[in-house]
Amino acid sequence: MGANNGKQYGSEGKGSSSISSDISSSTDHTPTKAPKNVATTEGLDSSTRTLSTPSPGLILPSKSSSLSSPALSSNGHESNSSSSSSAPAETVAVVHPQPGTHTRSRQSKSHHHAPIDLLPDHTLLQIFSHLPTNQLCRCARVCRRWYNLAWDPRLWSTVRLTGELLHADRAIRVLTHRLCQDTPNVCLTLETVMVNGCKRLTDRGLHVVAQCCPELRRLEVAGCYNISNDAVFEVVSRCPNLEHLNLSGCSKVTCISLTQEASLQLSPLHGQQISIHYLDMTDCFSLEDEGLRTIASHCPRLTHLYLRRCTRLTDEALRHLALHCPSIRELSLSDCRLVGDFGLREVARLEGCLRYLSVAHCTRITDVGMRYVARYCPRLRYLNARGCEGLTDHGLSHLARSCPKLKSLDVGKCPLVSDSGLEQLAMYCQGLRRVSLRACESVTGRGLKALAANCCELQLLNVQDCEVSPEALRFVRRHCRRCVIEHTNPAFY
Repeated sequence: MGANNGKQYGSEGKGSSSISSDISSSTDHTPTKAPKNVATTEGLDSSTRTLSTPSPGLILPSKSSSLSSPALSSNGHESNSSSSSSAPAETVAVVHPQPGTHTRSRQSKSHHHAPIDLLPDHTLLQIFSHLPTNQLCRCARVCRRWYNLAWDPRLWSTVRLTGELLHADRAIRVLTHRLCQDTPNVCLTLETVMVNGCKRLTDRGLHVVAQCCPELRRLEVAGCYNISNDAVFEVVSRCPNLEHLNLSGCSKVTCISLTQEASLQLSPLHGQQISIHYLDMTDCFSLEDEGLRTIASHCPRLTHLYLRRCTRLTDEALRHLALHCPSIRELSLSDCRLVGDFGLREVARLEGCLRYLSVAHCTRITDVGMRYVARYCPRLRYLNARGCEGLTDHGLSHLARSCPKLKSLDVGKCPLVSDSGLEQLAMYCQGLRRVSLRACESVTGRGLKALAANCCELQLLNVQDCEVSPEALRFVRRHCRRCVIEHTNPAFY
């Protein structure tokens, strides 16, 4: 980042008082592949830079001396009195004034520039657009030029915070306060907030998001189990453009609806509709039939719905879902063990829209329910029926004849599925690419050879814990050269 820039920031630390507040957190957990803050570089001009102060340097691990801001003594050397005394297990949020004019005299004495300083603004902005939130905040602390560029509003369409011990409420409050300085009280550019795994996030943090981010389109709070219905209601009420909502692991959430105040303000023509298209409520153990009925009636535009391990749901809930949400394309009911054939009959009412269906480990499902799906969902592409022990070759035959566009099928741990069912699949579903037959005790080499001979596009075949011969596996490898075979046969290599 250049020697000049480091000195500039250091002298600024000497002449100004910085406000520091501890965020009780673990050391910065930066993901290896963090989502990118995308910015457009066309038409950039220096006049559009953000010049307001202060600048929050968020999520800085205090135990890393290379990332903490040095406090300088009166002779210009670094002083270790304050920076080294902070607890190594905490993360500090530092609010700094803009790197400023105190360094001009020192700048004039040196004419050396780091190579990165020679890059034009639009190139640096393009680089910054690929940085996660915490790294972008660090860049804002280097020098005044980087400060101006790092807080360009176009870089802040996405905020991503991670860390189990991160004080997420405070981090969100500081960030939104800084981003609201040019447009008081609202962050017009912020469209995505991802706070996955931040267990200390509470309703207070979501209230800030709801109040400051009216243009929010995507919110992910997976694993934040302190979130309750009130905060979710306020977000969906204040953010009318919200389309993507991930609440997986939020066990206190039992419903999604508008607040009473928002409901009263809506016109009769608008009703009480919420614009969410994607909803993930995996592991929301408290969700019951009444809650799903309310969700379905308020979110008629749903296209993707994931209800994995919502163990209190029954067939009755799926009736309301089919009635109010006719556009669902992907539906996961994995491990909803109270769902049976009647529920699948209701799901089949989605008819031509359904492309993805997972009913893994729904042990009450048999050939009867599968026949409904086969009859009314001919465009089905993906089916996961692993662990549905009531499924037999008869149900598989109906599925093969009625869903010729099937691409992925998992019938692992279905002991009644045998070679006859696989031969029907090979005959009618020749576009299959992924097939899992794990622990299907009745499957032999005959069924595998039929699949390999007819399904040349096969890319993955799982036959672990199946009694198939090495010759059958070699036959598959010869006919499906791009197929990855997952097996437990030591004689095949």
